[in-house]
Amino acid sequence: MNVQPRFPFDSAIAAAAQHGWRARWFRIIFGHDDTASRLFDLVLMVAILASILVAVLDTVDDLHARLGRAFTLLEWLFTLAFTAEYLARLLVVSQPRRYAFSFFGIVDLVAVLPTYLTLLAAGGQHLMVVRALRILRIFRVLKMTRYVSEADMLWSTFLRARPKILVFFSTILTLVLIFGALMYLIEGPENGYTSIPRAMYWAVVTMTTVGFGDITPHTTLGQLVTSLIMLLGYCIIAVPTGIFAAELASGMRQARQQRRACVGCGLEGHPPDARYCRGCGMPLREGGSDT
Repeated sequence: MNVQPRFPFDSAIAAAAQHGWRARWFRIIFGHDDTASRLFDLVLMVAILASILVAVLDTVDDLHARLGRAFTLLEWLFTLAFTAEYLARLLVVSQPRRYAFSFFGIVDLVAVLPTYLTLLAAGGQHLMVVRALRILRIFRVLKMTRYVSEADMLWSTFLRARPKILVFFSTILTLVLIFGALMYLIEGPENGYTSIPRAMYWAVVTMTTVGFGDITPHTTLGQLVTSLIMLLGYCIIAVPTGIFAAELASGMRQARQQRRACVGCGLEGHPPDARYCRGCGMPLREGGSDT
């Protein structure tokens, strides 16, 4: 039996042994197609969520005073269980080193280190929230492989829009620098604008319409500039959204055109609204590929 990786992050995992207990446990631990593997993933999800809940509740003083010993005991139980799971993963793969240095291999290791660090330094137990990263494995439980292609489309859209977005952010940084320096000159340290970097922080907060209110202008000219920045901020917010939406629509249109092929002559690249093949005239099927 040869269990093939199904996700990009599994590329670092070599195939398990072809037979025997390693193959059996490889299918249970890394697979999700049978009852045993789905049960393993479900128990793992519950254990991860429960360990995070324990780590979070242990930071509440009242609960720590009353249930501190129980929290410590539960955390060590979770840590021992996750340690056994990590060692089992290393045992069932044929190249443990590759798995150990893969993304999830590192996450699995970091998930058990904080508890052991408490033996050396106090406070290490609060690092246990990194176990939340392991919730990414839920994509295998829910069989969400159909979203991989959509994620690829979003990433390719970002790459196509990257030059425009870089120009946009360069313009924003320039405006932030100009307005920050301007407000530093207008308001000055006596009104909270103690330096240009702090004034730039105020410009970012104002331009994004967040408005924390920790720094506010006091002069009439400063308030006028602030009003201009806020109006400019509303206009700026829509720019990256429009750029990305336009590139995404273009990418989806190109993907549909590439998928539409004639069953008669095999000609590809028909427009989404085409009903007949431009090569042989045969009717095109509705929606997607005709191959």
